Amino acid sequence: MATNRSRRLRKKLCVDEFQELGFELNLGFKEDLSDEAIDAFLDAFLTEAMDANGLDYVGGDDFGLVCSAKRGSVSEEQRAAVEAWLKGRSELTNIEVSPLLDAWYPEKPINPAS
Repeated sequence: MATNRSRRLRKKLCVDEFQELGFELNLGFKEDLSDEAIDAFLDAFLTEAMDANGLDYVGGDDFGLVCSAKRGSVSEEQRAAVEAWLKGRSELTNIEVSPLLDAWYPEKPINPAS
């Protein structure tokens, strides 16, 4: 693929100076947790951790990607706020929060300008 792209195309592809960052979550629930308790946790997670921080979550109950609700990147402060919220929850036995990564192309390194 060509590397000499127009500004418009770079923006459309979310590359170079338009790279958007997010992070992955991997959650482990307590084994004796009921489906209702997991649903209640997920409702609280989406309201208190995602919406309150201007973020969106794409994924399942136990694994997913967090990205900005608007066009742009997740900040390190937003990532830390979600991690702190998760660590305060008793429903979880395991929490893995990845470092910030390219939300569109996870295999690509983060641009220093991002």
